Amino acid sequence: MGDDMPDNIEELSFDGIARGNGDTTDRDNYEDNAFEDNASEGGGGVYSAAGTEGADASIGYDDPADPNSPTPRKRRFTWLLVLLGMLLTAAAIVGGVWSYGMWENHWRRIPISIDGNARQVRVDTTLGKLMADNQNFGHKPGRLMAVTGEVEKQSGGAPISYSVNGRNVPANAIDSTTLPQDADIRLQSGKDMVEPHDAQDEPIPYQVKLTGHGVIQEVEQAGRDGVREVWVGRDSGKKLSKGVVKQPRDLIVHAISPKPAGRKVIALTFDDGPSPYSAPILDILRDKGVKATFFDIGQSAAQYPQAEQRMVAEGHQVASHSNTHPDMTKLSRDAARAEVAAGLKNLQAASGTRTKVFRAPYGAFGKDQWRDVSDLIDCTVLWSIDTEDWKRPGAQAIHEAVIKNAYNGAIVLMHDGGGNRSQSVAALPGIIDDLKRQGSEFVTINQLRNMK
Repeated sequence: MGDDMPDNIEELSFDGIARGNGDTTDRDNYEDNAFEDNASEGGGGVYSAAGTEGADASIGYDDPADPNSPTPRKRRFTWLLVLLGMLLTAAAIVGGVWSYGMWENHWRRIPISIDGNARQVRVDTTLGKLMADNQNFGHKPGRLMAVTGEVEKQSGGAPISYSVNGRNVPANAIDSTTLPQDADIRLQSGKDMVEPHDAQDEPIPYQVKLTGHGVIQEVEQAGRDGVREVWVGRDSGKKLSKGVVKQPRDLIVHAISPKPAGRKVIALTFDDGPSPYSAPILDILRDKGVKATFFDIGQSAAQYPQAEQRMVAEGHQVASHSNTHPDMTKLSRDAARAEVAAGLKNLQAASGTRTKVFRAPYGAFGKDQWRDVSDLIDCTVLWSIDTEDWKRPGAQAIHEAVIKNAYNGAIVLMHDGGGNRSQSVAALPGIIDDLKRQGSEFVTINQLRNMK
């Protein structure tokens, strides 16, 4: 500090420890000695901040010899107490402000009403929390109903509706809606909703009605499916009929056995051709001046187209006997339709004529078959006299089966294909001659149908 600095002090450390002449004392002894030495040598016991002596120095120390003068330790303790008091006061002020804010904005309870019932809640309560804590006060969302009326899901219908002071609150906004004081909250359970659906048209199958009696069946009224509107639930997959859009129309098939008054007509029919036996039969019919009906197999017609063409050219009627000779009652709908369609197609290709007259193999044809193929054919033909020539009973037995059972309107069954038909060929001339002697006229099936 200057020439008057005590020789035994080299420096004053931050923690108040004096170092000089190799001696070190504790902090309190040093402070007392320093003040004493300074007082005797400096004449005033005061150091100026600039290093000069004087009574007006900016940093001063009280006389340590004065018993009433506080020591530096006591002065620091006093300042700590003051500082602590200030901190406590500040903490109290901050705590008070925080507590007031929490009370005002969180803890304070306010009155509200739920569907007219008074209640108190914290000031920061949201509508969503109030509903979650109280299970929506018994209100529930609507159920999802299947189109058939059964409950599909307990939820999925309309949501619960909320309003605050007359203002609707969407369900997705209830968690962000803070309730005001005296809020008038109204709740309404959601309504049940029917699941979304697709409308479809379903066919109503027509019915087949067989009327009349006879060996010839004709379509009197074509069948037509009706239409029903059906709702199909998108969630449940269940179906609900919504009523008939178009009524079905029955297929009416009428059976006849024409017997023209004052006449004696008979129809000769040949099945399972054409074959090599068809030509001699056609020769006999030509020579006798007789017209007959041939119910031909589609595949055979394709094999012998010349025979088909001759039949048509000589005035005979050609009709279908299927394509491959199956039992039609054992076929599915698709198979039956394919069988009939193929037979008609091959027959038309071979003969050059179209027909919708059909004789089922074995005569097996009922309501189900009519429903399956009624748009392809319009007439089926059975027989009233079966010669059983396919059994090859002999030409005489075949002849007698016809002559003994002939009557007005009879339909005779013989065969020109499907096996050895030599007996049928041999019996045919005598059958024709004897029927003529009885006064019978020979007609085709179409001619007989027109005599009803």
